[in-house]
Amino acid sequence: MNVLKIAAFSDGSTGGNPAGVMITGFFPADAEMQRIAAEVGFSETVFAVPAGAGWRARYFSPESEVPFCGHATIALGAALALQHGDGVFALSLNKADITVEGRRNGDTIAAALQSPPTRSQAAPEALVQATLELFGYGPPDLDPRIAPALAHGGADHLVLTLNSREKLAAMQYNLNAGRELMNKAGLVTMLLAYAETPRLFHTRNPFASGGVYEDPATGAATAAFAGYLRDLDWPHGGAIDIVQGEDMGMRSRLHAQIPPAPGASIKVSGTARIMHELAQAHYK
Repeated sequence: MNVLKIAAFSDGSTGGNPAGVMITGFFPADAEMQRIAAEVGFSETVFAVPAGAGWRARYFSPESEVPFCGHATIALGAALALQHGDGVFALSLNKADITVEGRRNGDTIAAALQSPPTRSQAAPEALVQATLELFGYGPPDLDPRIAPALAHGGADHLVLTLNSREKLAAMQYNLNAGRELMNKAGLVTMLLAYAETPRLFHTRNPFASGGVYEDPATGAATAAFAGYLRDLDWPHGGAIDIVQGEDMGMRSRLHAQIPPAPGASIKVSGTARIMHELAQAHYK
């Protein structure tokens, strides 16, 4: 079987979040998909097989299966466009049905996903306090306009918005402690954000639950965050732009369109670049 390596949400011909994509006629055994994801070594590898008029997709981090991954979905949309031509592709996930669009544009591919429905709620105070301690922050470091929240857009994320770009750049934490906290709380990632303007955010996404210190671009968390901003009546004007990964040297750009209906799907878009041609790997 072959794995295609694609960087999703790239900043032109650089940056983005690498994902593995395996499109095949059948799913390997769960343990084998987990082994492949660990061997590929990216934060997620997506596996897709034909299912009716669309595709069944599953996502694996190096340490666990996750219900939804935005950047791997964008990578899958790019791969499907390469194999089957430009179009919109129906995807069936573990707990939702979505679509992804891929359209070739020279050396890059424009891609967009429609997230699962979104929802949000206030974050428990004990979880917020534990998270602040994890990162070495305190309550005065938070932006009071955007309260800590649990946000969902296909997966669960804790949202903390900081009041300075410098605090965001200084993020650091212990991976093992982060893994324990995220797993205990049932979180896929924690999204740390800074609002440069009401429509432009800088974010960072620790992904300790999957054994990854930080993701340079996170479409699922972006969808969840955009849904939360809608619930909050934030003045987003119908869309937000996110710059992520710049503190890692992997600058990525994500765009989220926010329709007015509460809970409605968020369209998250960006570009994808091919990192490697299909490479033969010896997977069972």
